[in-house]
Amino acid sequence: MKKLCHLLLSSLLVLTACKSQYMVKGSSNVDELEGQVLTLKVYVDGEMRSIDSTRVVHGRFNFGGGMDSTMLANLFLGDMSLMPIVLEEGEVNLNIEETRQTATGTPLNDSLSGFILRKTQLEAQMAELPHLEARMIMDGTDDDERMFQLRQQSKEIETESEQLIMHFIRANYNNVLGPGIFMILTSRLPHPVLTPQIEQIITNAPPYFLGHPYVREYIQKAKEYEEKTKGY
Repeated sequence: MKKLCHLLLSSLLVLTACKSQYMVKGSSNVDELEGQVLTLKVYVDGEMRSIDSTRVVHGRFNFGGGMDSTMLANLFLGDMSLMPIVLEEGEVNLNIEETRQTATGTPLNDSLSGFILRKTQLEAQMAELPHLEARMIMDGTDDDERMFQLRQQSKEIETESEQLIMHFIRANYNNVLGPGIFMILTSRLPHPVLTPQIEQIITNAPPYFLGHPYVREYIQKAKEYEEKTKGY
């Protein structure tokens, strides 16, 4: 009886310690990844920390473990970030190809994959503009007309991209995707600054978003930088 009670108590402690589980099943057709170690890292106390790692064997790899809450992680190969992924309850199917990486199978990952797909499409449209310009030159399009059309298309793509990011963050203010995409957006800036786009994102944002350690620290540093450079 004592042994049975001990086993029941041990099981209860395990269930209490790990409130939920994440499971990631991955596949890849990229030859260079075969035999390589992939790592999951999350943002903690101002830095990216490793929480899990696995090796790619015959194009397959898996991650799994316990977690206290849903987390946004990044998949790394060495020091290179390959893609973001949400660690949440359910089975995540992660696929890495030469030109595309997807994580699907759970609600937040499906939402994130849709966002990344549209963002990638817009980036491809922007990359196509130089080829369009070359074709217009070959066709003898007037210089002023050519420049007008290219500027117009570039502006439209930039505007749609900015709106896509802003609307996605706003739609995910109260889960890990909002702060996570905000982190990716601002990490590309040379220093913390409150651009018009960022101002729109943080205006009327809820406490969950504004209280995220990265968001809170970024806003504070951006305001400090603004004060420091005022008058220059």
